[in-house]
Amino acid sequence: MIACGCGVCRSSDPRDQRLRPSIYLTLDDGNGVLVDTGPDLRTQALRFGIVHVNAILFTHGHVDHLAGLDDIRRYNIVQRSAIPCYADALTIGEIKTMFGYVFNPNTPTGGGIPQITLHEITGRFRIGAAEVIPIPVLHGRRQVLAYRIGRFAYATDCSAIPDPSWALFEGVDVLVIDGLRDRPHPTHFSLSEAIEASRRIGARQTYFTHMTHDLAHAATNARLPPGFELAYDGLTLDIE
Repeated sequence: MIACGCGVCRSSDPRDQRLRPSIYLTLDDGNGVLVDTGPDLRTQALRFGIVHVNAILFTHGHVDHLAGLDDIRRYNIVQRSAIPCYADALTIGEIKTMFGYVFNPNTPTGGGIPQITLHEITGRFRIGAAEVIPIPVLHGRRQVLAYRIGRFAYATDCSAIPDPSWALFEGVDVLVIDGLRDRPHPTHFSLSEAIEASRRIGARQTYFTHMTHDLAHAATNARLPPGFELAYDGLTLDIE
């Protein structure tokens, strides 16, 4: 946190040094799928060696999940193609507002602009050979999207799961879910709420994301039940 001297912010444990939440999926057919483009995208891509992005999934249009979109210009150059981006209608509108220059035909192109194609999510869809299942969850009063591919699901920025969405999580084996802190929050699951949601889903292994500096990595993991851990920047999972 900016201007904070707490133990987590001063920690020498690299797992306590957290950039904004995002994940990168390498699918069985080799497609690389980025989920969200936060303000730290350039740093994340350089640090973790992300060399191609074939598609982008957006959970929602808040700045911490969207503001790095301009940096995908480099992938346009490397791949010589536009990148398909998938989002709900509200998020598409926010992308067009925040990055209006991308869609303005009068924008000078000398410095390059992101080349993207926007696709509104209205149900299940495919990226290459993989079926992507969007799952509506609530981020406070706003509906955002979690995503499921096979037996893996990613549900950042959520504070509740609507009744119809529980069935879409059935059979998930590995779950990444919002776990902000111990204290309740109006727009994010607390750790105990996230644990309860995971147990209802029946995931074998759960990783928490979007943590605040209230949660030290090692100390928090030491008190979590078996099958639950804090995620950390650079965590790699191999999921069938």
